[in-house]
Amino acid sequence: MTNLYKNVRMFWRKRNSPEFKEIQKPRLIEWRRQNTIVRVDRPLRIDRARALGYKAKPGFIIVRTKVRRGSRRMSRPNRGRSRGVNLAIDKTSGRNLRWIAETRTQRKYPNLEVLGSYWVGQDGRSKWFEIILVDPVHPAIVKDKRINWINRKVHKGRTFRGLTAAGKRSRGLFRKGYGVEKARPSLRANGRRLK
Repeated sequence: MTNLYKNVRMFWRKRNSPEFKEIQKPRLIEWRRQNTIVRVDRPLRIDRARALGYKAKPGFIIVRTKVRRGSRRMSRPNRGRSRGVNLAIDKTSGRNLRWIAETRTQRKYPNLEVLGSYWVGQDGRSKWFEIILVDPVHPAIVKDKRINWINRKVHKGRTFRGLTAAGKRSRGLFRKGYGVEKARPSLRANGRRLK
């Protein structure tokens, strides 16, 4: 099974190869016609899902979520606000798109918790991510010692607080060394001077 996961991982790394583009193009055409948040039967990238803790057992759910690429596109104000700093038509949200996809998925499934996510495709307008959700009160999850940590109260709404990998990356907690002194203990504690 390890060699199978290795082959899948190597295939997804070669995103510019003709073989990958030939398989991915009809997928994107189909995904554009679907809704923004779609529940799927099985993960598209089994190697990434298993690395994040996914098991093919009851209590685990895979959802594919679409997020529009780019920063905020606000209409330009036409009265007042003479200074450019107040126009705010193209500011970024301060969060990466994967974190945004996780929070939107969490709002649609409030009784589940986000375990992790990974990229599965993009075009000029959108990006798609697969989100791994876990039902913390499912008997199969409660009995599993490797995943039942997620049913503790401290992990409630973890994606809204930036506790997933995408959230920590956006908060600057994966960076180390010189230049990230304002990342810990949090951005808000340091007046958001890191971003």
